Amino acid sequence: MPELPEVETSRRGIEPHLVGNVLHYAIVRNSKLRWPVSEKIKTLLDEPILSVKRRAKYLLVELNTGWIIIHLGMSGSVRILLEEQPEEKHDHIDLVFRDGKVLRYTDPRRFGAWLWCEDLATSSVLAHLGPEPLSDEFNAEYLYQQSKNKKTAIKPWLMDNKLVVGVGNIYANEALFSSAIMPDRKANSLTQEECRVLVTAIKRVLTRSIEQGGTTLKDFLQSDGKPGYFAQELFVYGRKDKPCLICGHTIESIKQGQRSTFFCRHCQHGENER
Repeated sequence: MPELPEVETSRRGIEPHLVGNVLHYAIVRNSKLRWPVSEKIKTLLDEPILSVKRRAKYLLVELNTGWIIIHLGMSGSVRILLEEQPEEKHDHIDLVFRDGKVLRYTDPRRFGAWLWCEDLATSSVLAHLGPEPLSDEFNAEYLYQQSKNKKTAIKPWLMDNKLVVGVGNIYANEALFSSAIMPDRKANSLTQEECRVLVTAIKRVLTRSIEQGGTTLKDFLQSDGKPGYFAQELFVYGRKDKPCLICGHTIESIKQGQRSTFFCRHCQHGENER
C-alpha cells in the first residue's frame, strides 16, 4: 500500500505539471472504486489548477470551485503522460489538460478513491486526523503526553492516524528498529527520552524514503513510472529469517493487528530491558 512517502513522492512528481495548468475535462472509465467516484469530477470543464497538496495519504488538488481528494488505496498510482497513450485495463481515470498532458490514475485492486469537496474543513475523510509526522507539532513532548495512558502495543499505536498520520507499517517497523524499541511493548512504557529518539527516527526514516522516491515492494510507481528505491535501505521490514544487518542475529516476525511486524530481538529492547 502506498504510504506517506509514496504519496508525497507522487505529489511532488505531478505538481509541476498541474499547477498553473487548466483541467480541460475528466474521463472516468470506472466509477466503482472504494467509494463511487464523485459525480462532480465527471463534469469538470476548463478549471485552473491552483495547488497540489497532501494531507496524510490523500492528494489534494485545488481548483477554483473546490478540491479533488485522491487516495491511492492498496495499489493505486498516478502518472503524467506527455502524449496520448491508449488506456489499459486498470486505467480508470484521466484528467486531460489544455496543454495536452494527462494525469492517469491506475488501480488494479480499485481500493482507491476520487472524491470532491468544496471546503476541506467539511470533508469527513480528513476529519479527526492527527498531526503530520514531519511537522513541528509532532514532537517528543506530544508523543510522550499521548502515550501516558495507552496500553496498546507501540507499533499499532504509531499507525493510528488519530495519533499521527502516515506512519504506515513499513516505516513504523523501520523507525522502531532504529530506536532500539521492541514493537510489542505497551505505549505507556515509553520514557521521555525514548519518545525523543522515536520521533527523530520517524522523521528521519520518512524523509529518507521521500528522498529515495518511496518504497517499491510490489505495486508503487512514481509519477514518471519509475519505482521508489527506499526498499534497498530497509533494515527489518520483509526480512524475516534473514540476518540482521547490524548484529547478524535472525530477524523475527509476528502479527499485530493483522499486519506483519519485523524486529531484531538483539538490537531492540523490551520494557524490562531498559
